[in-house]
Amino acid sequence: MTSSTGTPAFTLEQVAVRRGGRALLSAVTCRIPEAACTAVVGPSGAGKSTLLRVLNRLEEPTRGTVAYRGRPLTGWDGPALRRQVILVGQRPVLLTGTVRDELRVGRRELDGARLTALLERVRLPAGYLDRATATLSGGEAQRVCLARALAVGPRVLLLDEPTSALDATVTAAVERLVRDLAADGLTLVLVSHDTEQARRLSDLVLVLRDGRLVERGPARRVDYLEEDG
Repeated sequence: MTSSTGTPAFTLEQVAVRRGGRALLSAVTCRIPEAACTAVVGPSGAGKSTLLRVLNRLEEPTRGTVAYRGRPLTGWDGPALRRQVILVGQRPVLLTGTVRDELRVGRRELDGARLTALLERVRLPAGYLDRATATLSGGEAQRVCLARALAVGPRVLLLDEPTSALDATVTAAVERLVRDLAADGLTLVLVSHDTEQARRLSDLVLVLRDGRLVERGPARRVDYLEEDG
């Protein structure tokens, strides 16, 4: 995996998010490196998912600035940004009636061979292409959403608990995929409740508590990895 000292994909300066009078993020300042996996950990309600949403403009900061590849997020068109910086949420949202159509949401030209290859990357068989999305289990839907994101060819994947609905065997396969994607130059930002998973996958760990960044550093050196993420 890549060193966390590389060129930043994102630079956050004193970022705060308030909603309904409550501070979800407070004065967060950090750099998130390119071509690496950054894990975001901390207790429930610490602001982890909010941070992911800030990175692709699904949530706008109340104060502070965020830059992507050196350019302020406010200078990016939202839909154009979200083709480069894709969020795969913990609760899968499926948009079409079949898996085949789901994988082609952002790339209508994809043929059967490429669709099958996408399914293979997330450990689903080719026969799933004609499955109705309404019949998928939570774990299957989660993997289809990940394959749909990969179909677009993003530069950044924001993963919110990507293995929360998966068994141990499939979790291991998805973890291998995350490592391979980072090795291939993709930037990943991963929220995980599993502190050992964060250590296994990440180059850099950001620890949030009560909306504040309380620790930042290489996974092997960060002592505080809260189990209740």
